[in-house]
Amino acid sequence: MLLIQRIKPFFTRKEEFNLRLVFAYQYFSIKRDDEVFQFIPAEGKEIIINTKSLQIENLAEVFVFQRGHRFIKIPLFQLLLVSDLHLHLSTILEGAMELEGHLQEENMREADGLVEQLERDNWERMVDYALETKNRLLFKELTEGLRLI
Repeated sequence: MLLIQRIKPFFTRKEEFNLRLVFAYQYFSIKRDDEVFQFIPAEGKEIIINTKSLQIENLAEVFVFQRGHRFIKIPLFQLLLVSDLHLHLSTILEGAMELEGHLQEENMREADGLVEQLERDNWERMVDYALETKNRLLFKELTEGLRLI
């Protein structure tokens, strides 16, 4: 059995419903019989995960690992069968989904702040308008009602 020694995507990219994990030198290594083999991007270099179905889209991708002059070429579907890769991928996927959720939350907070600022600016313009037109009734409504400032 192969063990994943280290797996860290060089970069990840979210594309619609897919999460693309791209690997480079020194970011992916496996251990076989107490020997560590380093990933080399000679053939395949990415894993594409469908975030809706949680399925790997490119199972035929061939990964190459090297130790000295020896190489291990293994298709992704086989690597999933003979190693603990699925555990590592689920951890990476959870982290990516948490980050996506956090970014959406942050965007919502930012949008809420922007709406509040626009409402405040609009209120100030309406007060200025009431003063310019000497509209006491409008001015009174704006200053006595709920103020956004």
